[in-house]
Amino acid sequence: MIQRRTINVQRVVKVLQGAARGGVSIPALLDQCGIERRVLEDPDARIERDTFIRLMLLVMEQTQDEFLGFGQGRKSKPGTFSMMAHAVVNCPNLEAAVDRGIRFYSLFDLSVDSRLLRDGDQAALMVRVDRRLDFRDVIIEAMLFLSLRFMSWLVGKAVEPQAVYLDYEPVREDDEYRFMFDCPTHYNSDVNQVVFPAHFLDLPLVQNELSLSKFLRDSLAQLFDGNVHNVGLPAQIRAIISNEYGNHFPDFGEICEKLGMTPQTLRRRLKEGNTSYQEIKDSIRKDASVYYLSKPELSIDEIALLMGFSEASSFHRAFKKWTGQTPSAYRRDHFGNPHGDIHEPR
Repeated sequence: MIQRRTINVQRVVKVLQGAARGGVSIPALLDQCGIERRVLEDPDARIERDTFIRLMLLVMEQTQDEFLGFGQGRKSKPGTFSMMAHAVVNCPNLEAAVDRGIRFYSLFDLSVDSRLLRDGDQAALMVRVDRRLDFRDVIIEAMLFLSLRFMSWLVGKAVEPQAVYLDYEPVREDDEYRFMFDCPTHYNSDVNQVVFPAHFLDLPLVQNELSLSKFLRDSLAQLFDGNVHNVGLPAQIRAIISNEYGNHFPDFGEICEKLGMTPQTLRRRLKEGNTSYQEIKDSIRKDASVYYLSKPELSIDEIALLMGFSEASSFHRAFKKWTGQTPSAYRRDHFGNPHGDIHEPR
């Protein structure tokens, strides 16, 4: 039984091969990741997922290429994925987000491209990769796998693949594809694509700029984990507030109307989930405050006003209740701002 937190060593070897093409010192890379050379010689060996993620991040950094050196001279500079994510996160639904993401990457000469096809109750994400690329199979698998996981994160619900089609033969017969896609995989196909129910494309995005900033700090780990759950009431309420109201908080009756529930039903449902509307609002305010504290051009007094506090002292008390720190201390400790606000209310 494959453990989802481990990766087959053959994938590690391919990442190292791409790194070598980018001029990275492989012995130094192995030392940095704590991977022993002897492990690479065992085709059945596996390494921890977190070690694999650290390896990929180091290769991206040292090659200055989000494609890990697989593009044979064509690079996707660090930050490209982040910019794409910011470009799509405000789209009204998943179909619009995927289309915009595809158009974004089409601006670069990467020898790869994608297409989104919709036919009745089925949809397919197709990728085309130049056949001259040595690591073509790795690129195809990664694009399909990570795209599917990112789509799932955007809508807060696992986009369930029905089938995967690959135009090459499997390198080895094991359960690795079951870990990646958990659906039938067909080889020697005419196309490379993942097929999934079309209704997922109509789902609204539940993420926003604030949740995206948190996601990007640990995006590889989240995409590999695939830790996407069906969106519950708190997440739906957060999405309504974040997407439709900005820094203004609607009253409880407006939320009930949006969700099609009576106040009594919504209070009961939230209580069953061990939360309340006030706690959800406080959580949003905390996340938004932390986001704005990362912007050095904003003073703490300005952030207090953005958060709807008429007095800075009230904001300081609330923020300390949420995080255990004053805003200036939090900014200094987490964002390296040595200045902060000199006269901070206690």
